[in-house]
Amino acid sequence: MRSAAILAALPLALAAPSKRASPAPLMKPRNAQIIEGKYIVKMKSSSTIDLIESHKSLVASKVDFTYNSHKFAGFAASMTPEEVEALQNMPNVEYIEHDAVVTAYATQTQTNADWGLARLSTTSAGGSTYTYDDSAGEGVCAYVVDTGIDVSHPEFEGRATFVSNQVDDDDTDGNGHGTHVAGTIGSKTYGVAKKVQLYAVKVLGSDGSGSYSSVIGGMDFVVSDAPNRDCPKGVVVNLSLGGGVSSAVNEAAANVVSAGHFMAVAAGNDATDASNSSPASEPTVCTVGATDMTDALAYYSNFGSLVDVLAPGSDIESTWLDGETNTISGTSMASPHVAGIGAYFLGLGASPIESLCDYIATMAQTGAISGVPSDTIDAIIQNGEA
Repeated sequence: MRSAAILAALPLALAAPSKRASPAPLMKPRNAQIIEGKYIVKMKSSSTIDLIESHKSLVASKVDFTYNSHKFAGFAASMTPEEVEALQNMPNVEYIEHDAVVTAYATQTQTNADWGLARLSTTSAGGSTYTYDDSAGEGVCAYVVDTGIDVSHPEFEGRATFVSNQVDDDDTDGNGHGTHVAGTIGSKTYGVAKKVQLYAVKVLGSDGSGSYSSVIGGMDFVVSDAPNRDCPKGVVVNLSLGGGVSSAVNEAAANVVSAGHFMAVAAGNDATDASNSSPASEPTVCTVGATDMTDALAYYSNFGSLVDVLAPGSDIESTWLDGETNTISGTSMASPHVAGIGAYFLGLGASPIESLCDYIATMAQTGAISGVPSDTIDAIIQNGEA
């Protein structure tokens, strides 16, 4: 009965406060683990210590913290729903927020990293150290729409799953391209986001080719399948493939994005404007051009106003078939760096998924790449650890 007794003893001004137009907001921190029953009461900055103490007396449990410095006033405590509601109706309460778990941000340093990986956490090419937050894309799902993935490769640590085959009856990667791409996104040694879950959607055969219809089938599968997966931090999709401009392919890609997923797409390897290929020409995807080890635009990379960011694409080492590695080049190798960094930023809760491509571009290093045409963005991706 303590709460009732306290209410009776409150000063008249607090026991019968002026009515507010609506209750103070009850908020939840974004991308956080809520601590049930614990709340932070933020009061108006003009609140005096006496007013804070009076509001604290509405709570039966011991108050954990009292805040009264400069313009931040309030307190934190365990509260019942009834106590929360009562405080929401107090005119001097600005808002109430659920308390949540916080953990130390720790960075990891990988030495002898591939140059492309190292370039993401340094401001010049030629390095071999990759520094990254150890959240490493945990809680994110990455769909690799490609030739499949060698899911038994030890570099994937059991995090890779073959989920769809749109092209043949062989649920393996008979080419190596998809395994290489997946390795850049999330393998133990060569991956940008080393804790991401990888899902193989096979749309290209062992010769590395397929059809628009199979690619559309793969994208359609992703939209249907993703809600059934445990992806609390979001979904990224990589398409390191392309062909001539197709309205159907572009619309299918846009459908993936409108379903709430991030899509990285290779700009193409024809040294021409990316508007000439699909799905790179779809405005809502994140279209990726390639750079080389000298911090120049790769000679083969497509370019133009539809390119959103640049990423390492030449001489990239990553996973290959039969537990091996391989070093190959192309915008196909640049795109998974962006899918990986998208997963990395989602794991950190750094950006809403709908504006993730813009966020990646904002975090990128500008003015560092030579040979970039005037109509093409000069922005090489960075993970914020440079």
